Amino acid sequence: MEYSGQVRRVQRVRHELRQRDGEVVRLEALGSEFVRVTFAGDTLADFVSLGFDDHVKVILADARGDRIRRDYTPRRFDGERCELTIDFALHGDGFASSWARQAAVGQRAAFGGPRGSMIVPTDYDWHLLAGDATAVPAISRRLEELPPDAHAIVVVQLSDDTPLQDLRNAARVETRRVATGDDLVAAIGELSLPAGEGYAWCAGEASMMARLRAIMVSNGHPREAMRVASYWKRGASDYHDETRR
Repeated sequence: MEYSGQVRRVQRVRHELRQRDGEVVRLEALGSEFVRVTFAGDTLADFVSLGFDDHVKVILADARGDRIRRDYTPRRFDGERCELTIDFALHGDGFASSWARQAAVGQRAAFGGPRGSMIVPTDYDWHLLAGDATAVPAISRRLEELPPDAHAIVVVQLSDDTPLQDLRNAARVETRRVATGDDLVAAIGELSLPAGEGYAWCAGEASMMARLRAIMVSNGHPREAMRVASYWKRGASDYHDETRR
């Protein structure tokens, strides 16, 4: 794949770091790979999330009362209702995935952040959005916010029964689903992207993201016009990508 065009600046905004809490008020299964959990609470009233791949620390209590922290994308926020929606990927047997499988209305959680937001302009000539299931909430949020004349290319490692979720947008979207991480890497390597200035965003398992980053760098995509984030690492239960701030 070839890249061309002028690099555009991405704005980074810092937020006051605060902890808030909420109670589960709604649950919804999204295919076999996600549970959508909506939390509500008065302390969420001033919650702010300006970037589609922002993350919050979701803080849950285990059976001993210890606090477990995991990073998640704020999928949607309703300021009038003070409701925060988070889509939990049900991959593996991690604590947060197990919590989401048994979540019930009335359970509580706390949230830290977001610490900051990365604001990517929506008027690029094209947008590449790629990743595994953990990237889907951010990809879906981005697709919703793109204008109708935007062109998005989505490559996602996701089962056929899982929706790219109740999207509310009219952008021109090309979507390809793949079965494995190796398929994801191969698909990105084979892409023929449109002419013009584009922004590339990828997220998922750390080793897969290292391979995708190498492909894009070797093909000359400007580093200032891409973001490749490691959302999790195989074999690590509490992995945190230090660049995801």
